[in-house]
Amino acid sequence: MRQYSPDLTPPWKKSQPVPEVPAEPGLVVEEPGTGFCGAVIRCEAGTVTLEDRFGKHRVFPLEPRGFLLEGRPVTLVRPSAAPARPARTASGSVAVPGARARVARAGRIYVEGRHDAELVEKVWGDDLRIEGVVVEYLEGVDHLPSIVADFAPGPDARLGILVDHLVPGSKEWRIAQSVTSEHALVVGHPYIDIWEAVKPACLGIAAWPAVPRGQDWKTGVCRALGWPSDNTGAVWQAILKRVGSYKDLEPELLGRVEELIDFVTGGGA
Repeated sequence: MRQYSPDLTPPWKKSQPVPEVPAEPGLVVEEPGTGFCGAVIRCEAGTVTLEDRFGKHRVFPLEPRGFLLEGRPVTLVRPSAAPARPARTASGSVAVPGARARVARAGRIYVEGRHDAELVEKVWGDDLRIEGVVVEYLEGVDHLPSIVADFAPGPDARLGILVDHLVPGSKEWRIAQSVTSEHALVVGHPYIDIWEAVKPACLGIAAWPAVPRGQDWKTGVCRALGWPSDNTGAVWQAILKRVGSYKDLEPELLGRVEELIDFVTGGGA
């Protein structure tokens, strides 16, 4: 028959349970074996790194009752992972994981040129695919009236058009006025070219240079900045690579593109 001996250890000598404390950055604790006192700067699997007031770092194992917090024993544990923030698209919208592209709507968004279309795709592409909106480019606005007439926008086929340098009294402004209707919306930004809608700081320049009237704007910009002026297409691709999200674009463009997406998607399935 197995014999059991009573526990005669006095209560004050028994090991009492101690609280578990997350090793959050900035928490100040002491390692009693060494007397090292410092703030938590890092907590990894099985270890914690402390930094004392002199900037010295020490790494200690995460052991039960291994530290003192305000003079009392505690067991440090790894902090719980922070709730993951919703992923965002380049436009700043909440990403929809696993979302499939919607069948294309009858409605469309037209932009002036290839560079405009590539920039819109870079920043708003995910949103446009979910909404089923196709973006096409016009290669200028001179023929916009006939293009709009052939498209024949209606309640279930709205047409949104983004125009460069849309300022009152300009040629672009007059053409825009002539095609605007209940189901065709023309909006624009004040920039001579879509390049200018990219924030200069994104490209490491102080500002977009002024180009004399009558001179090709892209060529003039490249010459002023010391970029290759004989291949503006390659320069644009280099610019486009520096654009990571809507934060790299000017607000005057952001608002207009969002307005067009809302207009086209608000006219039916």
